[in-house]
Amino acid sequence: MPLTPRMRRAAIPLLVFALGLAVLGLTASLMLGRPATGTSAVGGPFTLVNQDGRTVTDRDFSGKPHLVFFGFTHCPDICPTTLQQISDVLAALGPKGNDVKALFVTVDPERDDPKALKEYLSSFDPRIVGLTGSPEAVAATVKAYRAYSRKVPLKEGDYTMEHTALVYIMDGRGHFVGALNLMRPAQDAAAEVARQL
Repeated sequence: MPLTPRMRRAAIPLLVFALGLAVLGLTASLMLGRPATGTSAVGGPFTLVNQDGRTVTDRDFSGKPHLVFFGFTHCPDICPTTLQQISDVLAALGPKGNDVKALFVTVDPERDDPKALKEYLSSFDPRIVGLTGSPEAVAATVKAYRAYSRKVPLKEGDYTMEHTALVYIMDGRGHFVGALNLMRPAQDAAAEVARQL
């Protein structure tokens, strides 16, 4: 049945909507850094300070897969729970995972100096490396990993931090592999990390 002029006019908003949806999808794809090659633009160079006060860069972790998690030492629930889950995964890797590191990058460099990180991380697996730095260096690292953090004021001048709670799996070349699913037994999560060894 041929389209009448009225039907054609009614179809125009639908076509405009479909075109807008396609443009939105393409823009989202570009903004998320997933070029046509399939590689992800998550991660990148950084220069920070570890919990021992030593300057480290992304190159210090090249050659071996590693995990990256953003958080802060005053985090009431998510960070300690996630760090314990990461500790369980590292333990489940067994001897073949001895060289696997997990980077705990603070999003609160104002309070999280190397001493605070060292004390906080003493409760978790020693392969978890605490990283801090200037607010600018931390912000650049957060941006490189396409993470999110925001200072949220609380009562009496205190504050907390909102932040991305993903655990990033990075391969030995520093390329993003995926987000580690910790909502399962540690052995299963460890098997996912072991595939990068």
